[in-house]
Amino acid sequence: MIRPSAILSLRSARPSGFAGVCGGALALLALAQPLLQPPARAQATTPQTVQPAGTDLNLSSVKTLLARGDAAVASGNLAEGRRLYDLARDASRRLLGFYRDLSGSFRGLDARIPREMDDKGREALTLLADTNLRLAALFRRQNQPEVAIPLLVEVVKIMTPTNEGGRKAYQQLVELGFVVTPYTAPGSSTGG
Repeated sequence: MIRPSAILSLRSARPSGFAGVCGGALALLALAQPLLQPPARAQATTPQTVQPAGTDLNLSSVKTLLARGDAAVASGNLAEGRRLYDLARDASRRLLGFYRDLSGSFRGLDARIPREMDDKGREALTLLADTNLRLAALFRRQNQPEVAIPLLVEVVKIMTPTNEGGRKAYQQLVELGFVVTPYTAPGSSTGG
């Protein structure tokens, strides 16, 4: 417990006026200086990649979900395949958002982190497009084109028609009769 007489003696020991304010500010600055500067060692060390145990929200888990979904569809278990593809789709979308958020947070601070997050974001986007293509194929197989079409349109939107995935999706939209005009990529000899 602090005695009231100790507080009074501290108040009387402080310099008053401008000198007291400046002295107090300088003392606070001296104390805060180590907190304001990152340790010089932190920038020089090589980062170590650590995958936390039990973490299922990463790119490799999405690939695993896709592989398990492929196996389920191949064995004829379309309901399980759809469930696994839906999980992969949701995980891809979440990862994409997280990578974008992290990239934006570190822009202008450390170029390595946005670069890494942008690379991972592109991979998550590709996995999302692959998942959509697989789901669309599953729905086409179940004679549900009305469910496949929005997925295919999303693939064209995120991958663009200049990318192979986007061309495949657009070709499927032509096959379904949703669009009529075939797309021939510049420099290719065949459409779609």
